[in-house]
Amino acid sequence: MAKSAQNRGVTLITGATGLVGYNIVAALLKRKRKVRALVRSLEKGRRLLPPECELVQGDITDIESIKTAMNGCNIIYHAAGFPEQWMKDPDIFTQVNVMGTQNMIDVALSQKVTKFIYTSTIDVFDGKSGEEYDESIIDPNPKGTFYERSKQLADQRVAAALEEGLNAIFLHPAGVYGPGPTDSPGTNDFIMKLHKGDIPVLLPGGLPLVFGPDVGEAHVLAEEKAKIGSRYILSESYQELKSLAQIILEELGSSRKVPPVLPLSIARAISSAGELWAGISNKAPLIPKGQLHFMQWQANPQSGKAQRELGWTLTPLREGLAETIIFLIS
Repeated sequence: MAKSAQNRGVTLITGATGLVGYNIVAALLKRKRKVRALVRSLEKGRRLLPPECELVQGDITDIESIKTAMNGCNIIYHAAGFPEQWMKDPDIFTQVNVMGTQNMIDVALSQKVTKFIYTSTIDVFDGKSGEEYDESIIDPNPKGTFYERSKQLADQRVAAALEEGLNAIFLHPAGVYGPGPTDSPGTNDFIMKLHKGDIPVLLPGGLPLVFGPDVGEAHVLAEEKAKIGSRYILSESYQELKSLAQIILEELGSSRKVPPVLPLSIARAISSAGELWAGISNKAPLIPKGQLHFMQWQANPQSGKAQRELGWTLTPLREGLAETIIFLIS
């Protein structure tokens, strides 16, 4: 460890009640670090986070609350963001993911923090369908969804701030699953729906996955070991959704058959119709276009750099799923 926990003072984390942030908190507390979390809801923070974690109520869209939370902190983990794939008012993606990140940057620069560990996304990279990719090429073109574009812009803001003296390091998780908060859609939700038999059909395509505790550990390893400006993809394996469903059902010990895969043309038609109706009903569509778009990317992110440079180790999918199922169902 580069510095003792005592010399680091208080470490601030945003997004601590999300799956990534929750696991960063766990990795920090394992090292006996003093952790402070900026949370929108103190009640939710107390319910989800360990009692050792100091809570400050606020929001990354409220710069005054950021100043209060960041006061006295040398190390910042910015893991907050808006991860949904559909909102009736898409401006919320810009407000939270872009402007919220800019607020964090501005306060971090003014308070001259030592490290700014930023949770970006694999979506910012240029990866071709059916091929492997790494951190070498940032995609210069806007991606296909509001969420992806907002994360691209936020990443660009952090990168630009390097020139202003922001000591930033970038982490790029794939689809995260594992023990932690369960109120967001994602692989944990997929596991539970398969368990309950609530998935009649599967979407075509697939996604890369990574175990949540591994993601938390990688963030802290990056703080301890990485050079300023470094980027690290965090991904264990790419899985077609049909294969993933089969593995999950096996780990569940379920006798249910793998649901059939919806043809892409039908999935697109349902998605388009659902988005039109969502604009009227204010209810999220059954198949958000963003979700279907991501599932069709089908590029395979490689995390060799994180393993080599950080000494990061990966939990195999079946082992991670077994631990996640115990957490979710027991």
